[in-house]
Order: sequence, then structure tokens, then C-alpha cells
Amino acid sequence: MIDVLVVDDDFRVAEINSAYVGKVPGFRVTARAHTAAQALATLERAHVDLVLLDHYLPDETGLTLVRRMRQLGHHADVIMVTAARDVATVQAAMRFGALQYLVKPFSFAGLRVKLEGYAALRRTLDGFGGGGGEAGQEQVDRIFGALRTAVAAPAGLPKGHSAPTAELVRKVLTEAAQPLSAHEVAARAGISRSTAQRYLKFLEREGRISLTLKYGDTGRPEHRYAWAEPSTARNRPV
Repeated sequence: MIDVLVVDDDFRVAEINSAYVGKVPGFRVTARAHTAAQALATLERAHVDLVLLDHYLPDETGLTLVRRMRQLGHHADVIMVTAARDVATVQAAMRFGALQYLVKPFSFAGLRVKLEGYAALRRTLDGFGGGGGEAGQEQVDRIFGALRTAVAAPAGLPKGHSAPTAELVRKVLTEAAQPLSAHEVAARAGISRSTAQRYLKFLEREGRISLTLKYGDTGRPEHRYAWAEPSTARNRPV
């Protein structure tokens, strides 16, 4: 089980993020903090694998907190979860060692993808002895690629679905400027309409895409699909 500390100055947002974490298998929230001082105190007394960290805290910034964590010897991994979207902050987060960066507002699916990627990274590292021993270039590439695995394709694809096709559909939707019909997805992906519909239905059930209806003058409404991250927001920025 991966123990998570949720850090956000807004009590309501912290509760929402904690509820999201609790819905992802293999993760549990062990504590919530609303200031940097509370977060450090939690790290001193409790085991934490992962910190979901807001940047805008009342006593110091999230990035400053990450730097202090490392200075004090706290090795918990960090995923930034914040409304801060300026490039300087994103770049600083990378330099300070944040593994992922999720911009508010976001959906449950958006956070789940980041968590799944983190879990994939831990599984990969565990496969190499949990940090012991040495790794060749192939092993290093697998470690660095682990965080991207869950983003490329949903975990737990049902029988008859392939990760490359799921990734192709995801790429078509994320690159589209507006919602697409199943026919349009099929044409852009180079797959049959029935295949496109099958993957779109699966991704909708998984919460990865949003469905809207386009009504014409006559006949049934047309189903149109859009990638749900990060535009389908159920979490408000603070």
C-alpha cells in the first residue's frame, strides 16, 4: 500500500483530493496538512511514500517545502497538485525533484493517471531490488519510462483491447481542437468505426473522456467525445 500525504491550504480541496486518492487501488491517505509546517510535522512522525503538494501555502511555497524536505532528509516522493502554471514554477519543480505536475482544475481521471504512473515506477524499481544493485541502459530506460506508461494507455484494458490502439485514440482526442464523433476518431486514427466506438465506450466508462450530444435538425443526436484531462474539472483552483 502506498501511503499518501495530501497538502493543500483549502480544507475542501484537500478532502476532495483525499477522496480521489482513496478511489485508486493501492493508495491510501494517511494524513492531510494545510500548511508547510503541518506537512513537515507529519513527515517527522508518520511514514509517507508520496506527497500531493499544493504550491500556494500560507506559510511558504510548495517548492520551498520540497527543498526543506530534502535538506531535512525526508525522501518521500512529490507530485505537485496546484493552480500554478507559470513555466518558471514548473521548471523549478522539476529541478527540485517533483516526479509529476498536475495543474488545477483537474478531474479524478487526471489524478488517477498520475498515481498509476507513480505506482508503475515503484513496481519497476522494486523489480530491480528496490534501489539496490546496478542498472544497465535498458533498465535505466525502463525506470524513466515507467511514469509515462499509465499516461499512454489505461491500466487494466479488457480482453480484446490493445494498449497501442488505446494510445492512438487518446492521441487523436488530445490533439483535437474540439470534441470528435466516433467516425472522425476512426478516420484520424486509421481504424474502423466499430473499433473506435469500442475504445471510446471503454474510455468513457473509465472516466478518461467526456461525452456530449450534438443535436441536429432531425434524427438522433450525435455522440461527440473529448479527452477529459484537464478540461473536465471537478476540482476547483485555489
